[in-house]
Amino acid sequence: QVQLVESGGGLVQAGGSLRLSCVAVGSRFSINSMGWYRQVPGKQRELVATIARAGSTNYADSVKGRFTISRDNAKNTVFLQMNSLKPEDTAVYYCNADQLVRPGYNYWGQGTQVTVSS
Repeated sequence: QVQLVESGGGLVQAGGSLRLSCVAVGSRFSINSMGWYRQVPGKQRELVATIARAGSTNYADSVKGRFTISRDNAKNTVFLQMNSLKPEDTAVYYCNADQLVRPGYNYWGQGTQVTVSS
């Protein structure tokens, strides 16, 4: 019943910045945790960052110090501020969310492409 819609992807030069946004729509119940994952062709999807409803965060080691995840609970929106981008950050970025009323089930967005040129 929840649809996640990402935006903000694009093409940037190495060292540049992008901010991704994801809004959860159609949610009858509150969103619990939210996060961002990324995937490149031929590789498995990997965790980038997560944020709990109360604000605690978790980051992949590869993005610590460069990426910042945040959320606006009132708007059911999660953001990913990406600074000092590297070519290896190139991937399709997917928004993720879950709800306490549906334990174990993860909602996924359609993905937004981030390309970092060297």
